[in-house]
Order: sequence, then structure tokens, then C-alpha cells
Amino acid sequence: MHSRATTPPAFSSARVAARRSCAGIALAAVLALAACKTMEPAPSNVGVTDLSTRPAESALLQGLRAYDDGQYPDAEAQLKAALAAGLAATHDRAAAHKTLAFIYCTSSREKACADEFLAARAADPNFALTKAEAGHPMWGPVYRRTLAPR
Repeated sequence: MHSRATTPPAFSSARVAARRSCAGIALAAVLALAACKTMEPAPSNVGVTDLSTRPAESALLQGLRAYDDGQYPDAEAQLKAALAAGLAATHDRAAAHKTLAFIYCTSSREKACADEFLAARAADPNFALTKAEAGHPMWGPVYRRTLAPR
């Protein structure tokens, strides 16, 4: 008798893709922070652990981790704390606002969702969702209505 191999829910392709996306955001945040001109010059061997000790960046990482783990109230609090603490990189501010928009859209707070998409664009004029993100049934329509070319 052969048993069929199944993928545990924790390793579903959507979950793995979401974790990769978070890892990509975290890496981009690290690179953006390392290149940010408003910060003090950093030694060439600055790593994630160095940047994650900064209150704003630490809160951002915790917020993204909580979001990936489905802990949306904690994610919302951490992302708001990251923004309040003054994230140095425009990409990080946009990522925090984007993730807040996702939280708001999935909890039926459409106006707050739209406001966060606008804040993401204000933080980073190049902000745009990926094709997959823009196609999401809950926040895709809000994103398109809010940031559609006029």
C-alpha cells in the first residue's frame, strides 16, 4: 500500500512564496539602509543583525514576520511603531505602508487600505505592487482604484 505524499500546510506553495517575499523585502531593506545617504557612514561589513538593532528597522522586521505568521494585530502594531520610529529608507516606509494596506483590506477597512497605498506612494514615488499582488481579490481592486494613472 502506497501513501500519497502531501504538502503540510506550513509548506504550501503560497506560504513558501510569502516567506520568500518577506525575505526579499528584508534583504531589500538591508540594502536600502546600507545605501541610504541620510544615515551615518556604515562600515562595509554591516549586516542584518547590525541594522535590526535600530528601533524602527527592528519593528519593521518584527511586523513583517508577524504578518507572515498571520498575527495581524501584532503586525499592525509593529508596522505602525516602525513608521513612528522613523524608518530611514523610503523603500522600508513604502513596505510598511503596503503591508498595513494588506491588513486593512483583508479586515474590511477599505478607506484605511486606500490611505496606506497612497502613503506608500508618497514614501516612495516608484512604489508599485507586483503583478501577483495587484491581482489579489481583496486589495487589488482598492490598489487599482487608488493608484490608477489619471
